[in-house]
Amino acid sequence: MKAKIHVTLKNGVLDPQGKAIEHSLASLNFEGVDAVRQGKYFEIDLHGTDKATAEKNVDEMCKRLIANTVIENYSIDIEE
Repeated sequence: MKAKIHVTLKNGVLDPQGKAIEHSLASLNFEGVDAVRQGKYFEIDLHGTDKATAEKNVDEMCKRLIANTVIENYSIDIEE
């Protein structure tokens, strides 16, 4: 199994990297970009577990290490 995890900043949290990308896109003449928010993406290979257990374990990994839940949201997709 493979866990795919997207981590993004919560709304209202300043995102200087996203703002820098937004300004750079404008300076490169890309039009129609209203806002850019950056995030992180993780893939974790898992073996020897069922999907429900895998999702529970990965959720705990996110809460304890992968995401800073004070300022970040995360989503998990488990592929068999």
